[in-house]
Amino acid sequence: MKQSAILIFCLIVLTLSGIQGMPHARTVRCVCITIRNQPVNPRSLEKLEIIPASQFCPHVEIIATVKKTKERRCLNPESKAVKNLLKAFSKERSKRSP
Repeated sequence: MKQSAILIFCLIVLTLSGIQGMPHARTVRCVCITIRNQPVNPRSLEKLEIIPASQFCPHVEIIATVKKTKERRCLNPESKAVKNLLKAFSKERSKRSP
């Protein structure tokens, strides 16, 4: 009786130790699957999100939300138009803050 209890306990411990290090499936990938190189009109943007590179996604991701359609677009952070857009947003944000 004791041997079977010890065997079951060892099997449970071994099973749980294998599960412990597994990452969640939804956090192991990048948010942006396709990236657009097209410029975006700053006046049509509701929100601009910048997601830095991490261990789960090696790329910096820039997500623009359009006001009217609420569409989320992934922009190319290396594009000159997107870099200018980020500069314009940072200038506008600095004007708003006291």
